[in-house]
Amino acid sequence: SIPLQPHSGLGIASFIISLGAGLMLLIALLIAGVLESQPGGLDEDSIAAGVLGLILVLAVLAQLLALGLSIAAVVQVGRNKLYGILGLVFSATGLIGAVLILLLGALLGS
Repeated sequence: SIPLQPHSGLGIASFIISLGAGLMLLIALLIAGVLESQPGGLDEDSIAAGVLGLILVLAVLAQLLALGLSIAAVVQVGRNKLYGILGLVFSATGLIGAVLILLLGALLGS
């Protein structure tokens, strides 16, 4: 029988962080969409807009952390790389999505 390699702790951490940050980003977008659909829309100078911006920045920073951890997990020797690869895919997808959302917002705002 083939000896099983233990899962990388870095990979598991990157996977969990990337999922949490992606969920934060999705919830912030849903809240922004609901607030924007209300009569009068979302005032850019309101506290809600500031909180949503802060959540977006935190989600991007968390995705960057997850990306770094996943790269470290993938290059680790003697460990199962499943969670490292999943964390890499999810964090990269989350970062690309966040950048596209920011670009779309900048284009629509101008």
